[in-house]
Amino acid sequence: MEQALSMPYATLRFVQLGWRVIRIEATPSGAGLPGDPNRYIGGRVADEDRRSYYIAPNVGKEAIALNLKSAEGREALKRLVRGLGADVFCCNTVPARYRPLGIDYETLSAVKPDLIWAGISALGPEYPEVPGYDPVVQAMAGYVELTGDPNGTPVLCGIPVIDLKAGDEVYANVMLALAERTETGRGREIHVSMLQAAASWLITTLPLIDFDCEPWEITRAGNEHRKFVPTNVYPVRDDFLYMAIGSDVQWRRLTALPRFASLATEERLTNEGRIRDRKNLQRDIAALTATMSAEEVIADLRAATIPHARINGVAAVRELEALRGRLTVTTMPDGKRVRMQPMAVDLPGTAREFSFPPKYGEHTRPVLREAGFTEQECRALAAAGAIPH
Repeated sequence: MEQALSMPYATLRFVQLGWRVIRIEATPSGAGLPGDPNRYIGGRVADEDRRSYYIAPNVGKEAIALNLKSAEGREALKRLVRGLGADVFCCNTVPARYRPLGIDYETLSAVKPDLIWAGISALGPEYPEVPGYDPVVQAMAGYVELTGDPNGTPVLCGIPVIDLKAGDEVYANVMLALAERTETGRGREIHVSMLQAAASWLITTLPLIDFDCEPWEITRAGNEHRKFVPTNVYPVRDDFLYMAIGSDVQWRRLTALPRFASLATEERLTNEGRIRDRKNLQRDIAALTATMSAEEVIADLRAATIPHARINGVAAVRELEALRGRLTVTTMPDGKRVRMQPMAVDLPGTAREFSFPPKYGEHTRPVLREAGFTEQECRALAAAGAIPH
């Protein structure tokens, strides 16, 4: 029972493995638009309920609509879990709704004891009423404070990293639960707190507090790395480049280059010394690279095996040689092929092309009939408001 991004991203990863994923959406209530609000976000690329922001996370899935506020809808869900032999049930709504909607682990595992149940919420079931959206949790978890120019305002990350992190935690923990089930025969209840998942990534900052770190070590650092110097964005005559020095050996290789030799001093031989002299060093490198073209700097850094990269826009990323053959693809109803993000890891035998996302409720009756519902029962559910007419 998914909406927005965090859980749809998790179940997309299951789709990419070849699993069958059936998304459950709510039936219309009041004046609101039916189903997942993300259906209506972005440009109208296919039809009214399949807009641009909705497409990529929902390819390869089926879609049904159930009114879980009704007793008939809740009973239908139980029959679906049992009749389809569901292995995993996932949801991302506030925990206060689990039991009233009949989607809690206790209810569904009573129907199928080996069911694996996974839920994403803002702060976990201990905070049942708290809603969770990626930007808000980014602020709560320190990400916004850690991002941006030290002389500017806090800044949101450019992609919804906490939604995606929470989805990856569902993916990983479902895999673990499936492995355990082969030995025990039992299912498992999995709760992913967006805040806790996000805080688990504070590995380079949060522990520093107990080491009496300096305030600058746990706040905004712009494009610099806080611990490895020099690592930053540097200007060139026609662009910007990112360069990362991760060791004293790399520093020596950099300063052995004729055009960078002037940067070498006794203090800068070690990373500790370069941290002390970081402001002067960053200024000196920027002054030096600004006199050179991007190609000149890239040629030098490549020769010295120094990690570096152009600052690519997203369109340029799609054309990178290392990625362009690994993009996933879907085809719109009008035949247009849409290139999407690659899978995180190449796995043998997995597809790269996926069916276009379904319309709202598109598979409701076929899926119900597959689970054993008769046509008469489907009509009765529609008459009771448990499924769309």
